[in-house]
Amino acid sequence: MQAEYVIVGAGSAGCAMAYRLAEAGKKVIVIEHGGTDAGPFIQMPAALSYPMNMKTYDWGFMTEPEPHLGGRTLVTPRGKVIGGSSSINGMVYVRGHARDFDHWAEQGADGWSYADVLPYFKRQESWHDGGHGGDSDWRGSDGPLHVTRGPRKNPLFHAFVEAGQQAGYPVTGDYNGQQQEGFGPMEQTVWQGRRWSAANAYVRPAQKTGNCEVVRAFARKVVIEDGRATGVEVERGGKIEVIKAQGEVIIAASSINSPKLLMLSGIGPAAHLKEHGIEVVADRAGVGQNLQDHLEVYMQYASKQPITLFRYWNLFWKGVLGAQWLFTKKGLGASNQFESAAFIRSREGIEYPDIQYHFLPIAVRYDGQAAAEGHGFQAHVGPMRSPSRGEITLKSSDPKEAPRIFFNYMSTDQDWEDFRTCLRLTREIFAQDAFEPFVKHEIQPGVNYQSDDELDDFIREHAESAYHPCGTCRMGRADDPTAVVDPEMRVIGVEGLRLADSSVFPRITNGNLNAPSIMVGEKASDHILGRKLPRANEGPWINPDWETSQR
Repeated sequence: MQAEYVIVGAGSAGCAMAYRLAEAGKKVIVIEHGGTDAGPFIQMPAALSYPMNMKTYDWGFMTEPEPHLGGRTLVTPRGKVIGGSSSINGMVYVRGHARDFDHWAEQGADGWSYADVLPYFKRQESWHDGGHGGDSDWRGSDGPLHVTRGPRKNPLFHAFVEAGQQAGYPVTGDYNGQQQEGFGPMEQTVWQGRRWSAANAYVRPAQKTGNCEVVRAFARKVVIEDGRATGVEVERGGKIEVIKAQGEVIIAASSINSPKLLMLSGIGPAAHLKEHGIEVVADRAGVGQNLQDHLEVYMQYASKQPITLFRYWNLFWKGVLGAQWLFTKKGLGASNQFESAAFIRSREGIEYPDIQYHFLPIAVRYDGQAAAEGHGFQAHVGPMRSPSRGEITLKSSDPKEAPRIFFNYMSTDQDWEDFRTCLRLTREIFAQDAFEPFVKHEIQPGVNYQSDDELDDFIREHAESAYHPCGTCRMGRADDPTAVVDPEMRVIGVEGLRLADSSVFPRITNGNLNAPSIMVGEKASDHILGRKLPRANEGPWINPDWETSQR
């Protein structure tokens, strides 16, 4: 088996690259270990808590015990299915803040500033505002990825935005447009009632060109001959074989599996590779380092009125809504229920938002367990730019063994200070008049948690990953010893090998990572094809009083 380009991983970035390369007439093979994404658990937006907890669709990774979170081990879901994590995620669409990408460029990712990436965000989108306003000049209208907004029928979605306004924060009609900062509608990758994953947006159209084939196989390592990647060794149907690349091998296997695959192929920190008896092809100290994520807590409130989604939280109603969705693709099943959002700054002197909110009109856990109080609602909140850094390392040289995942969450004083600020600012929002008709009492953490120590105890016990791991194969200048790929996505020190997914982020972006991961795939495909979209001229809105005020 061979093709011009062999891509490892049919996730957000891999699917985008497969489509753009196939569209340009290149022959592409995409290697994906997971199987089909057909079936209601993945395609029905409201069922999002299911695929994330199903072994069929998830790699099932766990972290090492996290010392600053009381030794807890946390689940680290990654999609093992066509579409990758875009097939099991919460479908929230956030590009990231303009300044995130400007920071990338400052860190040596030349050509990746906001002006450089905005045209790719536009190219990937078909944006539908649903009559809710927004910045059409900043958005794309004919890309493969449909981006929509939920109907926001529940009064709680509006109470959340109104409360933000009453607390003195701006309102934004489009956090993916000129102004991220503020309270407003949340966007989702849902189209005509279905999850619009990278599989639906990119891989199916790629396969229709006749130039792209998806092969179900387990990638063991990149085959490197005389310093050049020539193919990928895979296991398929119990046999080990090599899928050859005439042009290039492209790794897009996730921020967990991409560094693992590089290390198994002899690319990584030399001492660590030798420890596992792996021959060193390229000594790259940065492989597996710089691991970042977003942590969040769920602030939950009991509701005075029975208007939350809790009334549907039983078998009868789940059956009714499921049937309605199956036959009409409409109703509550057609949304992820994250329909209002906010991005705010934690204090004065911070130039752009460093706190994100997802608002949900039910009090429930990610694994689908509803709060004991019944009717309630919640805000997911957490800091966006934690200074903590972790690492991905090998446990052994066996490709079948999961890597060692250590985030080192909450390892700095700044983390704790930022998180406490999140909790206190959130309480202030829910204390506004807009919530007076709805808030009965605080369920979690509960009013007993007030002092720094009490809040710290709550965070230690209840902080959860938002499932945004990234940064483990950082992009930078070719002479940067900590960089793994150059700004053209070429793995430094090996010919014919590129890597493009959320691993290349020098620093985590504001918000959920599916949108910027797809953008990386879109832009990487142009680097591979030797082309480039012209830079954008639009500049983001930055709060004019950011130096002196928090809102």
